[in-house]
Amino acid sequence: MKSKSGLSRRSFIEKSLKGAVGTSFFVSGFPTIVPASVFGKKAPSNRINIGAIGYGRISRGHDLPGVWKHDYAQVMAVCDVDTKRAEDGKKLVNEYYTKKNGKPFDGVKVYHDYKELVKNKDIDAVLISTPDHTHAMIAIAAAMEGKHIYMQKPASLTILEGRIVSDYVQKSGVVFQIGSQQRSWEQFRVAAELVRNGRIGQLKTVYVGLPGDPSGNEEPEMPIPKNLNYDMWLGATPEVYYTEKRVHPQADYDRPGWLRCEQFGAGMITGWGSHHIDSAHWGMGMERSGPIEVWGHAEFPKSGLWDVHGVFKTEAMYANGVKMVVSNELPNGIKYEGTEGWIFVTRGKYSATSSDPVTNSDGSKPLDASDPKILKSVIGPNEFHFMVSNDHHANWLESIRDKKPNIAPVEEAHRSCSTCLVHHIVMKLDRKVYWDPTIEKFKNDEEANKMPSRPQRKPYVLNVK
Repeated sequence: MKSKSGLSRRSFIEKSLKGAVGTSFFVSGFPTIVPASVFGKKAPSNRINIGAIGYGRISRGHDLPGVWKHDYAQVMAVCDVDTKRAEDGKKLVNEYYTKKNGKPFDGVKVYHDYKELVKNKDIDAVLISTPDHTHAMIAIAAAMEGKHIYMQKPASLTILEGRIVSDYVQKSGVVFQIGSQQRSWEQFRVAAELVRNGRIGQLKTVYVGLPGDPSGNEEPEMPIPKNLNYDMWLGATPEVYYTEKRVHPQADYDRPGWLRCEQFGAGMITGWGSHHIDSAHWGMGMERSGPIEVWGHAEFPKSGLWDVHGVFKTEAMYANGVKMVVSNELPNGIKYEGTEGWIFVTRGKYSATSSDPVTNSDGSKPLDASDPKILKSVIGPNEFHFMVSNDHHANWLESIRDKKPNIAPVEEAHRSCSTCLVHHIVMKLDRKVYWDPTIEKFKNDEEANKMPSRPQRKPYVLNVK
């Protein structure tokens, strides 16, 4: 496919990557080998050495515990642009291994620049647990160095970034898994399998309920903490004054303010939408596609630092005739509605961290249906089945170790995110758009086609015009 500039997709990606990490790091073609330290004949074991990039609430409470509990995984490095957080990460990991091994451990290396961490040849894989706006840049740098990747959702800040990440990672040969952990929960898999196997008849409508985000006050400019490389933290986004509620708390690991700033993400439509729309796509059979028509409306704060969407409702039609409705006014979860009944699935009492905005306050059952017989239906061996995973991080590690597919690969991560971002574009335009998921462009809509990418600040440049 040719871009407007006449570049082929491959040429475009290669040119973009040169700008992203510097020509001194770029080699023609793509890495195609698994690091010898994992599978090489001279390797002392099958242990997977991991570097954790980004040490915040998700890393310390979810991603690190998700991998270090497995004996064949070893966390050997922690990286953060906040030196205090990086040292906290080192301390946490060292203390874990000290307790686990019953003897003092001090083997964790600290980095403050991810580019240095991914060049460490002893590291086989990385956890990317950084803010949304840095995901694409770090994933590309890691893939270029042959590092396997587990990355927190969403897959990217923009649709174009996501496409570049998916194309490059697939060509690189590294194992990539997105942190869409609902794919490893039984109720979401069972719900999608029941729908795909016709237990509610012909699927007609899917309702997706997401949380909302409150607006905030104006916040004063503050001195940049000496422990924070704020310029690097901002990355490719515009230079704006520092205030703590724009970044992350300095005193604890509570929910950070950047989640509510459009400069760094799209709000709940990608924050939780990347989970629930991803799961909905499973049931719809659209995990590698997207909608063809999207419309809706959202309210945005008229003042204050936090400016992501508030109350919203967006709707979409898919090529298979299924309609999706997404709103923060629906019960949190996914309701599949067919010609012969419905199935509702939600997280139940689970929360990834203690500061998650949803705690099942309405008491919804994790899995429910219009008729209990639907849920008791046995899916036969010759019917449609998804891969079974009961531990999302373990599924990634096993994929690396055993050289097999994982449950949340990069293209499906991109498709979930790009769908969310099309919904976000509709929120901004406040009108219907016609999306072509095959070429990932809007039909006959010059205004909308300017929105799948954003300008980037030098030297943190991934895309080129």
